[in-house]
Amino acid sequence: MNAQNSINKSLCIQEQSIVTIAALTAIGDIDNLKIELNKGLDAGLTINEIKEILVQLYAYCGFPRSLNGINALMAVLEERKIKGIQDKKGQEASIIDSKLDKYQSGKQNLQQLTGIEEKELKGANAFTPIIDTFLKEHLFADIFNRDVLNFEQRELTTIAALASMSGVTPQLQAHIGMGMNTGITETQILKAFDLIEKNIGKQQAIIAREVLAKVIIARQNK
Repeated sequence: MNAQNSINKSLCIQEQSIVTIAALTAIGDIDNLKIELNKGLDAGLTINEIKEILVQLYAYCGFPRSLNGINALMAVLEERKIKGIQDKKGQEASIIDSKLDKYQSGKQNLQQLTGIEEKELKGANAFTPIIDTFLKEHLFADIFNRDVLNFEQRELTTIAALASMSGVTPQLQAHIGMGMNTGITETQILKAFDLIEKNIGKQQAIIAREVLAKVIIARQNK
């Protein structure tokens, strides 16, 4: 793929499903989530990939929304089974070395995502170091080290969830930057926000596009 095609790369059908599943889970719209779960399975997402999306989301929108999403998936799979549809389970997560230093692993993953070497704790992480430990050891190690989804898919999941929620623009801005560092293109993010407008609401999409514009300007000024 040449550079121009990479820049203009849009979301494939599976990636579109990741966006809508994450967005609807984040706001708790279970009726429409069930519709999109069916579409995602029909589009080729495996059961384990969707499970992984829903599990990761608890770190961003809480256990209740994540568990409701998982219950919705269970209901959808049962309905499809009754109809004779056999969905592909997909790969299981590889076993992670129990001797792994989770803090350092999470720190390395986060540095890979941000493109910034962390030399000292800052902001909320310095003020409340335990949240830094939880973020690195659990979110960016326990979760991000699971290889059912790659970093690009995980950041797409996170961007979609945060774009659907109110009051989290600083986190959305950070994850748009991380997502672009994994290879997600501006075109793909704009397509994701079109899906947010369609499935969540126009105002959320407007806010998300404004945040993206800030990220683009900041990256151009580096």
